[in-house]
Amino acid sequence: MIVRSAVRRSAYYDSVTLMQAQQALRGLPGIVEAGVVMGTEANLDLLRQAGLDPGRIAASADDLVVAVRGDTKEHVEAALASLDGLLRSRPSSDVTDHTYRPRTVGAAARLLPGANLALISIPGRFAAGVAREACDAGLHVMLFSDNVPVEDEVRLKQRCHSRGLLCMGPDCGTAFIGGAALAFANRVRRGPIGLVAAAGTGLQEVMSVVHRLGGGVSHAIGTGGRDLAAAVGGITMLDGLMLLGRDPGTTVVVMISKPPDPAVARRLLEHASGVGKPVVMAFVGASPGVRGSGNLYPAATLEEAGILAVQLGGAPRDVEDEVGRWIEAARQRAGALRIRLGSSQRYLRGLFSGGTLCAEALSLLQSALRPLFTNVPAGSAQSLASPGRSLAHTVLDLGADEFTVGRLHPMLDMTLRAQRLAQEAADPEVAVIVLDVVLGEGVHPDPAGALGPVIAEARSSARAAGRELVVIADVCGTDLDPQNRAHQVARLEAAGVVVEDTNARAAALAGAIVAGGADAEAIWPRVMRRTPRPGPEGAPASTAGGETPALLAGTPRVVNVGLARFAESLHAQGMSVIDVDWRPPAEGDRAMLELLDKLE
Repeated sequence: MIVRSAVRRSAYYDSVTLMQAQQALRGLPGIVEAGVVMGTEANLDLLRQAGLDPGRIAASADDLVVAVRGDTKEHVEAALASLDGLLRSRPSSDVTDHTYRPRTVGAAARLLPGANLALISIPGRFAAGVAREACDAGLHVMLFSDNVPVEDEVRLKQRCHSRGLLCMGPDCGTAFIGGAALAFANRVRRGPIGLVAAAGTGLQEVMSVVHRLGGGVSHAIGTGGRDLAAAVGGITMLDGLMLLGRDPGTTVVVMISKPPDPAVARRLLEHASGVGKPVVMAFVGASPGVRGSGNLYPAATLEEAGILAVQLGGAPRDVEDEVGRWIEAARQRAGALRIRLGSSQRYLRGLFSGGTLCAEALSLLQSALRPLFTNVPAGSAQSLASPGRSLAHTVLDLGADEFTVGRLHPMLDMTLRAQRLAQEAADPEVAVIVLDVVLGEGVHPDPAGALGPVIAEARSSARAAGRELVVIADVCGTDLDPQNRAHQVARLEAAGVVVEDTNARAAALAGAIVAGGADAEAIWPRVMRRTPRPGPEGAPASTAGGETPALLAGTPRVVNVGLARFAESLHAQGMSVIDVDWRPPAEGDRAMLELLDKLE
């Protein structure tokens, strides 16, 4: 086999274009494997793992790296020569192919009557400038982009707040406003439960649990993962609490985040206690010291947050006994699966696309599995020296920044997770792989279809080597989602996957299999704290006024900047959307951008 690579210096291309170019190269005659990525350390490591070692090429995160492996020198060189043409072809879009696309947010806002929200999903180093343009045009902002400097986030949120606008993000992957599922949101039943979350997949998990229990969602506001850090101060979370508190269609509020900064947490709890509605608090991984009082209800897991919200919202469901029965049954299943493992199999590997789902798994497992490593350290979990190599028990957030610069998020592109799954399954010491499969708008159209064959092959290879590989998954979503949860579950189960109803249950079962004994028993009480069901006295009546806040009064009218599939998703939902033909200044050349900044 012949491997060749090339570098395009300071070359900008959006991640969808890179994915399509990579797929096209793989389909050329004589080509076995190809990679088209931005030159981050993590991406170069992934090329090496795929047998596409770029050698001694020096590349930065601003450089495009292409590597190709083929059967002959001629085939490989022809593939490399075709790259520029592939990169020039733009992704097709049912929304934009025959429609004029303005070049700026301001122009788009003028063309779409009543435009009130900008959905931005461009590389982080350009995102803050475009978001400022949207704010100046009077638009609320949903900033999907990550890798935005925190100082830019603070300035942007202060700017929007001062103008009465909401800034969701950066790194805000999910929102549900006026019935519109934005970016990675799930399709759920409408109802009285409003959510505000500094946790994208945490928001999706609670929304999905609420729907599956018969409840409904009024609105779901994302804030971005850093909103509750000390530097940001919870600006968007506080604005979201205010909006939901004033919304007459919302009678229960749920706050979701990873552990907030203590001072920010105190400020949030003070505001939440004055909302005049029941507020459920799901601070994933927070210490047991978080206490509820008055209208505040702490939840131990995302599942419990959904259960409490439905109970407080008046749905006649009492599921705590069912959870208790599941725990007893899961104890038995863990033991039965454990005895099927080989003598060398002792480690768990977690491969998560959702950051909050990863954090919840870590919080449940850290007391039972030692040593426990991760690329997103929290609690007693230790930091991996290299995210490309697992050690002992390892739980990874594959949606973290080091894996997504110049690549599509793993909820959109299954390539990274499929590669990592095969890598972990080949390790003779691995006993259990646990993962999330996230459904909804904007994500992969058939994640189970992409992962199922990889899982089936990995389990077959392990069995041929005398091992039994256990794969456990949570499918986060609903049957209303484009992928249909029931169909996804069936496809995974056909590949031999053990599918659990929630992320907490999947992580707990996986941990119990490898932990055993007293360590396994320590997991179960953390899965579901038996919280007394709130009575009428525990659900204060809303004191909100009768006027719905403008953003929540109807379906949003959206200016989309970035990923075309987000515009396509909104169009499919019957929403009004206009797509911007955005291009980076100076074609993304960092040196030229720095020079332009000095001239301003």
